[in-house]
Amino acid sequence: MSEKAEPQGGAKLLIDLGPLLVFFLVNFLAPVPSVLRIFVATGAFMVAMVAAMLFSAIRYHRISPLLWFSGVMVVILGGLTIWLHNEAFIKMKPTIYYVLVSGLLWFGLATDRPLLQRVLGSSYPGLDDDGWRKLTRNWALFFAIMAVLNEAVWRNSSTNFWLGFKLWGAIPLTFLFAAANMPMLLRHGLMKEDAVPAEPGPVE
Repeated sequence: MSEKAEPQGGAKLLIDLGPLLVFFLVNFLAPVPSVLRIFVATGAFMVAMVAAMLFSAIRYHRISPLLWFSGVMVVILGGLTIWLHNEAFIKMKPTIYYVLVSGLLWFGLATDRPLLQRVLGSSYPGLDDDGWRKLTRNWALFFAIMAVLNEAVWRNSSTNFWLGFKLWGAIPLTFLFAAANMPMLLRHGLMKEDAVPAEPGPVE
């Protein structure tokens, strides 16, 4: 049996961010009335997410737990968005994702189960146990804050503003937060020359 490879670099970005970029592009460029764009974009998002999962399964012989999690949520909430013609479902999707991931990370900390380490261990070679605990705590806090932000934005602004927040707010904040953790990771044994830390999953 062949060893299961891990997506790296451009391939990882394609899998994690590709479907989201399709969502944004279709929403801004689809030749349909503006009130329908969010629904067309949601359909394209669902197709792109399934394609990303198939690409990961065929190319790397695996689909990561977080990609499974995100993909199932996109299909279910995207399907409800289109079926009920209610864009609230796709807008709530990031909140649900953030809350569930944050809750799982807090549960792992409380029960001394290194859930993040099991998912991302190969991306952080050399990181010691204390480093994993701090990284888990930091991402749990970050995801909880992002859940509150997403709820505040989509409930109090237009669809276009929410999309702008997703593109120019949530994604950059995620990368900046990942970069801000680097000094702590290096202090706790991360071998910077061996690997570049991966994101904790698809950006929602």
